[in-house]
Amino acid sequence: MSRPVVVIVGAGPGVSGSVARKFADEGYDVALMGQDQGVLDDLAADVEGRGAACGHTVVDVTDEPAARAAVRRFGEHAGRIDVLHFNPSAFREKDPLQLSVDELLEDVRLGVGALLTVVQAARPFMSAGGRVSVTGSMAADEPWEGAASLGVQKAGVRNLVHSLDKTLSPDGIRAVSVTVRGALAKDGAFTPDGVAEALWAAVATDEGDWRSEVPYAG
Repeated sequence: MSRPVVVIVGAGPGVSGSVARKFADEGYDVALMGQDQGVLDDLAADVEGRGAACGHTVVDVTDEPAARAAVRRFGEHAGRIDVLHFNPSAFREKDPLQLSVDELLEDVRLGVGALLTVVQAARPFMSAGGRVSVTGSMAADEPWEGAASLGVQKAGVRNLVHSLDKTLSPDGIRAVSVTVRGALAKDGAFTPDGVAEALWAAVATDEGDWRSEVPYAG
């Protein structure tokens, strides 16, 4: 039997990198979608050093045809997608009086809309027991007005996860948003590795205890 496969959308050196390493350590092969080839190369080497196979591709996930094609290639190559992890969001330092409608929609297209794209592309390769996970944020409930679009993205993506979970659950596939209730830091409770552990715990939750939102307070 082939190893389980996690596809990480928005792969980079922070939380998503920690997620990649955590899943590799748990016996998963890893597929990475990101925007920086050098970052992906370094992360892939780290993952492969842990004994996992790792494919990676540079893609703009707001380019719907390109993002769908990338997910489909990973699914066809592995024959399965067991976990789809979604990490992207846009940080634009503008308050509501500075932020234009076009800028808001551009950010929502990345932080919310791209989740639809990748889930729809991954669904044919997912079966009962499959999971969709999203890096959430307390900005959904306590937005900083200085980056107004981020709170809208995080509230929107959490809402979408609830809908995805209800839609996918009859087929045994579940979705979860892990709401990080603190600021990421190199030390302390909110390190990327700590958040990755929380995401792993959420994905590994038994069906009977499943919740589509899990808070992580460190």
